[in-house]
Amino acid sequence: MKLIESLLDQRVLPRDPDRLIYDRAADSDPLRTELAERQIELICPHRKNRVKPATQDGRALRRYRRRWKVERTISWLFNFRRLVIRYERYSHLFLGFAQLACVFTLLNKL
Repeated sequence: MKLIESLLDQRVLPRDPDRLIYDRAADSDPLRTELAERQIELICPHRKNRVKPATQDGRALRRYRRRWKVERTISWLFNFRRLVIRYERYSHLFLGFAQLACVFTLLNKL
């Protein structure tokens, strides 16, 4: 939770994201307020032992339910050792192997 803001400061994108989808570990009111100041909506379910009232309703959590698709796809790509341990020195070669892994994954799922 403490590293989320430093991660956003070191982002690759030219602007801040509109939403940040995270798991229950990020359920913190100070983090929510700091991200709200940066106009970032934090979407994460509340912890079960939360004492304060809920800050979000179930509408935003619909996005959270689709998070498993991204995690599953990343785990499929981690089946390729060349992507897990980056042997390539050049980024265009790594990108090519990542695209090739996507093609093989897609062909295996058909």
